[in-house]
Amino acid sequence: MSILPAPPSPIQLLDLAAEHAALQPALSEAVAEIMTSAAFIQGPAVGQFAAELGEYLGGAHITPCANGTDALTLALMSLRLPAGAEIIIPAFTYVATLEAAALLGLKPVLVDALPDTFNIDPAAVDAALTPRTGAIVAVHLFGQCADLEALRAISTRHGIPLIEDNAQALGASFTFANGETAYAGTVGEVGTTSFFPSKNLGCLGDGGALITHDAARAALLHQLANHGQSRKYHHQHIGLNSRLDTLQAALLRVKLRQLPANTAARQTVAARYDAALATVPGINIPARDARSSHVFHQYTIQVAETGRRDELQNHLHRCGVPTMIYYPLPVHAQPAYAYLGYQAGQFPVAERLCGAVLSLPIHPLLTAEQVDYVVQYVGEFFK
Repeated sequence: MSILPAPPSPIQLLDLAAEHAALQPALSEAVAEIMTSAAFIQGPAVGQFAAELGEYLGGAHITPCANGTDALTLALMSLRLPAGAEIIIPAFTYVATLEAAALLGLKPVLVDALPDTFNIDPAAVDAALTPRTGAIVAVHLFGQCADLEALRAISTRHGIPLIEDNAQALGASFTFANGETAYAGTVGEVGTTSFFPSKNLGCLGDGGALITHDAARAALLHQLANHGQSRKYHHQHIGLNSRLDTLQAALLRVKLRQLPANTAARQTVAARYDAALATVPGINIPARDARSSHVFHQYTIQVAETGRRDELQNHLHRCGVPTMIYYPLPVHAQPAYAYLGYQAGQFPVAERLCGAVLSLPIHPLLTAEQVDYVVQYVGEFFK
């Protein structure tokens, strides 16, 4: 390969330093306010952020907590399921989705993903139901809603709660056949999200939240996240110590105001990728479900030919283009979950995706010139 010209400017998979630099005055003011008030735990900013995020999500009740994994754990705790109850979970997901169920003594039951949108296959969910099924967990992967039409219908028909793992799709919306539109995370019994720094709405540390339209459920979640107490030293439930720091809430208030503009910028980047990569042989660009908006937490292509994904990743690395594989190993192949007894070949779509997916750089500050540079060297690889 000939000597390559340098990228227009160094390309980052995401560029948090640059994003925060643009918000520095407001972030610094938020930090100074918390330092002055010294209200580090459960200060006013926590409730203010919860109210503002709830308004952004169409009037939902928000329960802030310490991180996204705690949010999943608390959501399942609120269902009061018996030990060993089965929790249906996609086989193509991050391990935290299983982890929450396993830690509570519940049994993760895996089902395959759809080959185009990467999300959980509703037909596989339906086939996996048993009298022991306690909940269905849908993961809105990479920024696009799972098939909430089908999943809500299954949940309603069988009386099984639907939990939405919305860590990657905050702000995405889904339009149902009857014309109803709802935000991801607001359709099921409980939605969960993460404010890990790399998320579309990320704090400067760790954080998470639970989402529901049910006021009684929200009150229970608030208690469970605060040692199970209804008021200080009065504990109705066994709970967790899972609180969003006041400082992080204050910083998230600043970043929430920027979220619509950042989402639009991500969508612009994705559209430029789509237009340039749609005709490149050997890859599939992310499929769009017409019923769902897409907030593009990741822009994930699939490399059609087995074994070439890693070659493409190495090629792009040499060209100065960072990439990431979400996820290189399906969860049923992780040693920690061998006890579930799944074998290679049981989830062919998830297993194929783990060998085919590659996420390209995407963030609100990625320039058109940088996108064109990435596209150029993706195309060069397949010539």
